[in-house]
Amino acid sequence: MEKKAVLFGASGLIGESLLEQLLSNSNYKEVLIVGRKKLERQHPKLKQLIVDFDKLNDYAPQIQGDVVFCCLGTTKNKTPDQVQYKKIDYQYPLDAAAIAKNNGAEQYHLVSALGANPSSSIFYTKTKGEVERDLKAIPFKSVHIYQPSLLVGERKESRNMEGLMTVVMQILNPFLISGLRKYRSIKIEKVASAMLKKSLEDASGTFVYPSDKIEEISSKSYK
Repeated sequence: MEKKAVLFGASGLIGESLLEQLLSNSNYKEVLIVGRKKLERQHPKLKQLIVDFDKLNDYAPQIQGDVVFCCLGTTKNKTPDQVQYKKIDYQYPLDAAAIAKNNGAEQYHLVSALGANPSSSIFYTKTKGEVERDLKAIPFKSVHIYQPSLLVGERKESRNMEGLMTVVMQILNPFLISGLRKYRSIKIEKVASAMLKKSLEDASGTFVYPSDKIEEISSKSYK
C-alpha cells in the first residue's frame, strides 16, 4: 500500500536528503513537509504546510499521514538561548508527535544524536535524551530513533570546527572498530536512507539505532 509521509525539518541537512529520497520512492504517494518557510522545491508528490511552530495545534487537521519523520534541530551557534533551543529540539518534536498520533499516524522517526541521555550534565545531550524518553511514551505502533555521530555532507553555512572534525574523523574512522564503530562519522544521505528503509518495514515497538547500526541499515537493499 502506498504511504503518505509527513516530514518536519525538510530544510535541514538530513531532512533535505530524506525529502529527495521520499519523492523518488514509489512506496510513497505523497510527502507533506511542515516548516516555517516555503521551499522552492516542486514535485507532483510534494505538499507544503507553512506553520508557526509555537501554535502547531492550530494546524493539526492538516497534519495527516501514515509515517512521520522529524529532522528538527538547531545548534548552539544558531540558537544560543537555551529556552528557544529546547523548544526546537524538545517541544516541537513532541508536539508534532502528539498531533500525528491523534490523526492516526502509525510510525514516528526521530533524528536524535549519539550520546543522548536525559541524565547528562551537558545541555545538548540531556535535551536529546529527554525528547527520546518522552517520545517513547506516545503509543505509536512503532517509534524509530536515530543517533548519528558526526555528520558528513555539504552544509549551507560554514562551520570551521565541524570542518576540522570531519577531516580528523576521516583519519580516525578506520581505527574505530568493534564497539567504537558507532563513533565513526557518517554521511548525511546514509542517515536519510536508513530512515526511509525502516519506514517500509511493518515493525512494532521502539527502536534505537546508534550510528554504526544506521550505517549498516543504509547499506542493505530494500526488502
